[in-house]
Amino acid sequence: MAANNLPAGIDKEQAFGMAATEMEYRVELFNRLAQTCFNKCVDKRYKENELNMGENTCIDRCVSKYWQVNAMIGQMLSAGGRPPM
Repeated sequence: MAANNLPAGIDKEQAFGMAATEMEYRVELFNRLAQTCFNKCVDKRYKENELNMGENTCIDRCVSKYWQVNAMIGQMLSAGGRPPM
């Protein structure tokens, strides 16, 4: 039999609910990231069927910055801190 790896006071139904909420958050985060970086970096006229070098570079930087900011906000929220001034 598998060991029960749930934290104390959490039953299976609550754990599945928490996992579903986390999954919804991750999907929403990915969708916002994709939409934000696409709108910022990709030419709206679609001159080519593939991304050019400038668009690729812009998307790489945009995604990197998005994850950095997301990580900083997560750390501040988990620490209960305020943003640096």
